[in-house]
Amino acid sequence: MAVQTEASSTAESGPTYDKAAVRRILDQIRAEGRESLTAPEGRALVAAYGIRTPGEGLATNPEDAVAVATKIGFPVVLKIVSPDILHKTEAGGVIVGVADGAAAADAYRTIVRNAREYDADARIVGVQVQEMLTSGHEVIVGAVTDQTFGKIVAFGLGGVLVEVLKDVTFRLAPTSLETARSMVDGIKAAEILRGVRGAEPADLEGLAQLIQRVSDLVTDFPEISEVDLNPVLATSASVTAVDVRILVDADAARTPHRFTRDEILASMNRIMRPASVAVIGASAEDGKIGNSVMKNLVNGGYRGRIHPVNPKTPEILGLPTAKTINDIEDDVDVAIFAIPAKFVPAALEEAGAKGVAGAILIPSGFGETGNQDLQDEVVEIARKHGVRVLGPNIYGYYYTPEHLSATFCTPYDVQGGVALSSQSGGIGMAILGFSRSARMGVSAIVGVGNKADLDEDDLLTFFEDDDNTSLIAMHLEDLKDGRAFAETAQRVSKQKPVIVLKAGRTSEGARAAGSHTGALAGDDAVYDDILRESGVIRAPGLNDMLEYARGIPLLPTPKGENVVIITGAGGSGVLLSDACVDNGLSLMRIPGDLDEAFRAFIPPFGAAGNPVDITGGEPPSTYRNTIALGLSDPRIHSLILGYWHTIVTPPMTFAELVVDVVEEFRAKGIHKPVVASLSGDVEVEEASEHLYRHGIVAYPYTTEKPVAVLGAKYRWARAAGLL
Repeated sequence: MAVQTEASSTAESGPTYDKAAVRRILDQIRAEGRESLTAPEGRALVAAYGIRTPGEGLATNPEDAVAVATKIGFPVVLKIVSPDILHKTEAGGVIVGVADGAAAADAYRTIVRNAREYDADARIVGVQVQEMLTSGHEVIVGAVTDQTFGKIVAFGLGGVLVEVLKDVTFRLAPTSLETARSMVDGIKAAEILRGVRGAEPADLEGLAQLIQRVSDLVTDFPEISEVDLNPVLATSASVTAVDVRILVDADAARTPHRFTRDEILASMNRIMRPASVAVIGASAEDGKIGNSVMKNLVNGGYRGRIHPVNPKTPEILGLPTAKTINDIEDDVDVAIFAIPAKFVPAALEEAGAKGVAGAILIPSGFGETGNQDLQDEVVEIARKHGVRVLGPNIYGYYYTPEHLSATFCTPYDVQGGVALSSQSGGIGMAILGFSRSARMGVSAIVGVGNKADLDEDDLLTFFEDDDNTSLIAMHLEDLKDGRAFAETAQRVSKQKPVIVLKAGRTSEGARAAGSHTGALAGDDAVYDDILRESGVIRAPGLNDMLEYARGIPLLPTPKGENVVIITGAGGSGVLLSDACVDNGLSLMRIPGDLDEAFRAFIPPFGAAGNPVDITGGEPPSTYRNTIALGLSDPRIHSLILGYWHTIVTPPMTFAELVVDVVEEFRAKGIHKPVVASLSGDVEVEEASEHLYRHGIVAYPYTTEKPVAVLGAKYRWARAAGLL
């Protein structure tokens, strides 16, 4: 049989792609009803996008293998070529280091025998004979169609240990060259790629170009569901994809239904600022959800028109009822459903015909119980009438500027600039309770439940333009359309901090996938990388999210990275320093003149440097003078205070002097973030509250929390380009 060999593709030289060649290959795969490309097909496809691969050829018998190997030059690698065997190593389908013709013939026979033992029904096209590359850094470059974010690209350490080490980073596709460079720099092993201890560095720019080319490939041909280049060998002079795996799936090209920004705002403005609300299933009986919703609307001070809908009761809470929503003479902006799930479709048809903008579906019994058909029916009805659905399976929502408590839970009326949402009712009530306890003013608290329609993307779009909202914090278990959320968050976070608590951070295990990239994409690292790239502040836990939401708005935006710790206890200083490292903060290297200035206020047995340790027995004046110095010197951008309870400087004395000196500098136009950690007896609790009420984020009994809030402020400021 004739031997077919192909030379290596040209080196990276600019994004000129042969799209027609890719289309021919993919059309052939589709015509044959296949979902995977053979290695030669994959090699030809990536070559069309300027991706270098080793010299190779296809052998269909032992004699071919010898001829191809001789032409390429020994040593070579032999690999099984079968559309039914994706993981060649597992099937015993790879033999490396083949040194001569006899070994090539033996390797061919062994590989074919192993493949048949692995899968007797597998179609075997032949054996790929490939140039064996023996040097370079092994990395992985890939792309996958993620169920949440759509097309994403991946980069990390490659080879057989990729799924063990998981030193991989992800971005949305399409990916710019600048973003691709950030991926190369963003893995833990980046220093290895740069060359350490005299080792040869990798071609970092070539790797970035390869990432961009893979990104362009899956963007141009969205039916490509997975691309896995592993390993890619990177030397200082070249970047070569040694192994290529590619899967196709027509469903990978599908995109979710999306509303335009104008459409979202048109609906959300009526939902959040309704002139009239109908309660379908309103009740006069205490203990009923329909009764609780009515009480919250009336007692919460909502100033719009309230229309209870109940065919059996003439009035509820002094308001006349309508038998159906169609009997209401007024226009209705929002319909709150407090009826069993099975009655929702018919009632929604009536509400849609009435022209409501939003249907608030409180009842459960939909997708969360396995009744997905009913949930889909509701969405279909809503789409037909142009109604947006919040829920189902929710506690409702609050919008304090309108005194709107559209919920069966407790009312809330402490107005402020924090908007919160939750996918869970229990978490929603924790949010409400914390807000009340901490006296944190909120603009909105919204339950999204099953997210059959309205989701976090819609809320972000509304809160972006809402003058009553300055920060958005969201608890979520998943994202229905992660790409839309990421793109919206990237825009919103430039102006307002966006905090996300993503439940389910732990790995769900590698999902069934045809590639290393596909398996890795099931990991929480995808959320982590893409949310970070979008400027989102990710909170590790519920209390963290709430404390970030409470504290970030109080802290001025820092003007630089230099953080200084002033502490009365050396032990606290060490822990505060550790917390700074954990939260990505930079402890300032104190220059000589500033060191001397601090030493003028502290005892000889104290320590300047950073932390500045004033020691525990110092009077209030020492705290005052050192804090004032920290605020006055423009080279210092943020202060962390560590207080130790003594009778010399009691807790409230410390709190009052800190407030006094900070407000003195605020009056001069000097605004720097100041956070405090207070250690001592129970009096430090009252002192911490006093500090917090005056815009100084302070906590008793912890060195971690105040620094974490400051770190979150810094992460937002960096992402928003404000530093």
